[in-house]
This record gives sequence, structure tokens and C-alpha cells, in this order.
Amino acid sequence: MIKLENVSLVFQGGSVALSNVSTSISEGEFVYLIGPSGSGKSSFLKLLYKEHFATKGSLEVVDMDVTSLPKWKIPILRRKLGIVTQEPQLLEDRTTFENITFALEILGYESKDIEEKTNTLIELVELEESIFKFPHQLSGGEQTRVSIARALASNPLLLLCDEPTGNLDPNLSIQIVTLLEKINRAGTTVLMATHDSSIVNRRKKRVLQLKDGKLVSDAAEGRYI
Repeated sequence: MIKLENVSLVFQGGSVALSNVSTSISEGEFVYLIGPSGSGKSSFLKLLYKEHFATKGSLEVVDMDVTSLPKWKIPILRRKLGIVTQEPQLLEDRTTFENITFALEILGYESKDIEEKTNTLIELVELEESIFKFPHQLSGGEQTRVSIARALASNPLLLLCDEPTGNLDPNLSIQIVTLLEKINRAGTTVLMATHDSSIVNRRKKRVLQLKDGKLVSDAAEGRYI
């Protein structure tokens, strides 16, 4: 599903985001990516969907060689991925329903299938009571759920989550993680970046730990931070 071999990312000017990172994630896993701010978590995720380009090393994602992937094939890669960011980035003038249907329209779904697919996603993320609300009427947790539903519109093989609970209180954070675990059990591989040690310690999943751009730990269970 994901394989990195000696991957480094050095920005123009010499700033090192990642240094000689090697790891792999198998299909069906749920993996946390942890580390303090500036440790390279977001850079790691952005390499996977080719927002950033590796300076050296080799990188495979969903059976595609991302290292040598030409720009015209990047949309093909991203259609196999779901991406959830800390800021939901919803369309403010559209309801929950419309935010999700818009994603389906962009993906080329036929009009007759869009309503059914949207309702299925809304049910999955448990937002039936917020279907006609606009983003400003939603709580932070609800906005994150809409973002997750939108990310699932393409039936992704891999869901990448960059600090999706970063702006939420502990109770809402647990609700979002529980939802992600539900999605994982249904067959989607999940990689979630977080700095929230309480979630990681409580959920007992595999954990990759970054520090100063280096992978310093890869553990299956236990306490990590």
C-alpha cells in the first residue's frame, strides 16, 4: 500500500523536512504518524499525494511509483486517495449535502447516482440531522465529519488524515477517531497524523514516530509519547 525507501525531502534553501525515511504500510492497516510540530508529519503525508516531491529515495503508494510519477498522472493517484486536513475547507455557501454532492460531481458521478451516494456518505458519518446546515452552523466535529465524507467520495483505497482532531476537544476527538476506525474496519487503509498522545495511547494502533524529520520509532502497541 505504502513503501518508502531512504526518502528525503529538502526544501529550497536547505531546510530538511524528512531525512532517509524508510517504512511500509500494508493494506488494511490503521497507523498513527506522531511527532511534535515541525517533525515532518505534514511533509510525510504531502509526499504521498505528491504535493511535495521527494529529493531522494523511492516511494510507492497504492501500487504506483510516486517517485517518477509524471504530473499528468498525479490526478490518477489522488483519485485513489482520500485526504482530510485539519481545516475542513468546506464551501461556505453550500450545505452539508451540497458540499458532498460537489465532490461527487467533480469526480464525474452521474446525476442519478449522486443523491444516493451522498445520502450513503451522510449516514456513514452520522450527519443526518445536519444535512441542510451550512458550515457556519456546524460544530467543529461536524465540519470534520463532512470533510471525511467528502474524502470518501472516490471510494479511496487509502485515507490520509492530517491532524483531523487538532482543533477539537477530547470528546469530539474520540468520536472522530472512532469514525475513522469504523471506516478502516470496512476495508480502507488509514494513516492519521496527530500530536495528541491521549488518543494514541488509548487506541493501541501501530505508531510511526518522527523527530526532526527522522523516523525514530515504529511500534505496534503500548505508550509512545
